Amino acid sequence: MDVQEQALILVVDDDHLFFESMKSLITRMGHRTLGAGCLAEAHACLDKEAVDIVLLDLFLPDGLGVDHIERLRQSASNPELIMITGKGDPDSAGQAIKKGALDYLVKPSSVQATRSAITRALTHRKAIRDYRRPSLCLDAIIGQSAPIRRCFDMVARAAGCHSGVLITGETGTGKELFARTIHENSPRKVHQFITVDCAALTETLVESTLFGHSKGAFTSADQDRTGLVKAADKGTLFLDEIGEMPLALQKSFLRVLQEKRFRPVGSTTEVESDFRVIAATNRNLPRMVEEGRFRRDLLFRLRAFTLKLPPLHKRKGDLMPLAVHHARGLAARYGMAEKQFEPGFFDQLSRCVWPGNVRELFNVIEHAFFAAGECPILRIMDLPEEIRIELAQLAVTQGQATEAEGEPDDSLSHFFAQGEPSIKEAKSRLEHRYLEELIQYTQGDVQRMLDISGLSRSHLYAMFKRFELTQYLKK
Repeated sequence: MDVQEQALILVVDDDHLFFESMKSLITRMGHRTLGAGCLAEAHACLDKEAVDIVLLDLFLPDGLGVDHIERLRQSASNPELIMITGKGDPDSAGQAIKKGALDYLVKPSSVQATRSAITRALTHRKAIRDYRRPSLCLDAIIGQSAPIRRCFDMVARAAGCHSGVLITGETGTGKELFARTIHENSPRKVHQFITVDCAALTETLVESTLFGHSKGAFTSADQDRTGLVKAADKGTLFLDEIGEMPLALQKSFLRVLQEKRFRPVGSTTEVESDFRVIAATNRNLPRMVEEGRFRRDLLFRLRAFTLKLPPLHKRKGDLMPLAVHHARGLAARYGMAEKQFEPGFFDQLSRCVWPGNVRELFNVIEHAFFAAGECPILRIMDLPEEIRIELAQLAVTQGQATEAEGEPDDSLSHFFAQGEPSIKEAKSRLEHRYLEELIQYTQGDVQRMLDISGLSRSHLYAMFKRFELTQYLKK
């Protein structure tokens, strides 16, 4: 939408006088207003209306607004969100921004400050809508969930320039995979992608490893050696686990980043290397800066772009495609027949916490693949013992009667252990699960799915598109 076009703004606040003043201001700006006095009403509004901006109070009768930012922003219209409260709390402001709020206002805010915040939000919304992401090669990345799709836009922006990129995320989220994807979509893709494992750098050989050395520089230096920084010339230098880089090296590496020049160990001549740096970490670098364990100037230099990868429990819609992809890869690698998954397999996996993220999921699927032997179906009973124990414990704590190795529970009681979904949300979850099991049962045969489900072809395809499952239909 154009910034000048009429927008729909939802004000979530239990103060009626504040709502009326905001409604008056928003109307004068030429926009429409909806009001909600609590979080439940806000979610109901977003289920029915295509809202452009949400103005959200921090303290509401049924909870803290900051705890609902992500869920509100994931509504169908994907609204921008401005946090607004009568208590200026720096910690809650920072938390709101981290969770996706675009701005933060403190009541009583001036008319000009409020107008400016709304205008900025509409300008940002228009820019996002009008942005046309360049065509990317994403063959190596599996998944189409909303959290991972948001990462694709950052990949596209980062690939189109030569600035530094800092990729953050938990262990096993695929930081190196995304670094390689940025490189493969950049103008530097014809040159090398060099990985430096900062956690493996030893104090004695770190400078030689990075910058190379001249013959005779030390006892075992019997010939000249090119370092990894020079090997990345015109390509990409990937610094994995940058938080583990020794503090003593950070200063000299900062100079190399700035000057793109360095002196190999034992040499009197400087060498140039035109490399692009991408760094990754699962550490909290800003906290390390405050603790004196990481240089602030190096952090600023590294993070021209910051890409934060979501943990697997935030993208559970990708569990099935990730598992299917890995199982197919195992079958191809070992010359075995592809295996299917028993009904309810992914419903059970979605209940797990996955602290090791995608890496842990792949290890679990590999275990199940070989535990199944000649059986063409991967079953819940083929999962590692620790996963089945976790499922059994979850079944008990959630009040489900299902055993970890049995059929999935068809009751709705477990929905309320995961929040307070509306009837619309509960229906959506059941439809998603039905389609996943229908795919497995028919092995993607569209005609069989039409016969079984009783749906028209157009309705079936619409549902598959909605739940991002079209890639599992037989071509």
